[in-house]
Amino acid sequence: MTRSIVVGLDGTEQANAAASWAAEEALLRGVGLRLVHAKEPAPEAVLSRESEEAWAEEMLERAAAGLRERRPGLSVTTQMLATGPVPALVAAAAESELLVLGSRGLGAVAGYLLGSVGLTVAGAVERPVVLVRAVGGASTPTGPVVVGSDVRQPVDAVLGFAFEEAARRRTQVHVVYAQQLPLHAALGPAMVPDISAAVAPEIGHSLEKLMDPWRAKYPDVKAAGRVVVGSAGLELVGAAGDAALLVVGRRTRHSALGSHIGSVAHAVLHHSPAPVALVPQS
Repeated sequence: MTRSIVVGLDGTEQANAAASWAAEEALLRGVGLRLVHAKEPAPEAVLSRESEEAWAEEMLERAAAGLRERRPGLSVTTQMLATGPVPALVAAAAESELLVLGSRGLGAVAGYLLGSVGLTVAGAVERPVVLVRAVGGASTPTGPVVVGSDVRQPVDAVLGFAFEEAARRRTQVHVVYAQQLPLHAALGPAMVPDISAAVAPEIGHSLEKLMDPWRAKYPDVKAAGRVVVGSAGLELVGAAGDAALLVVGRRTRHSALGSHIGSVAHAVLHHSPAPVALVPQS
């Protein structure tokens, strides 16, 4: 199978932004871009099967032509997927390096991410998934790669992805660890010791040890760690304000209720102003 990045298209502004971001990523990686559309059942009174397929094929070709024109040399292919969005996108992701989808953010998601579809896909695929919001101005954000890290869990996959992305972009890596306040912190500062002074040095040392192997592997990438006290989701969203990419881990455990991406990944997915990369980890 030819190395490629897969983008799910559905005609929305968010999906088009995802395709534009993915095209830049494909050029950075030196791989091809595959635009796919998974057919979704629609009421016959609204849209016949024939007209839906014709619209989708025209939408894919128009998007591909625009990307080829703006980025000469980029290999862009299109594909109609016969099954529904969730199984089709999961299968397409398995044959690619990366799956990219559009995200409306701020508490709601659009297109393939409407309702639980996108969250199900993001939690089920074994490859990293990048979610891109539609924003005005320049197509590809600039700035550091921000990564959320937890010193208590394996994060090599997350840090490896972040350092590799930073190396491609010739930018820095900012690693953030958020220490959640205990419940009794609500009693007020008089009842709670200076938690940040107590935990920051030890956790900061742990962060440095986590980054050391990746600094050695990517000597041209400058990396800095930061320990903050508060909600991991809120802190990461704040740190992503000027970021090129926000990288977080997502759980690969499956429950009887289906796949879940984790609370931190869920929070940043809905609120991050920067593209979010969800990287599977144990």
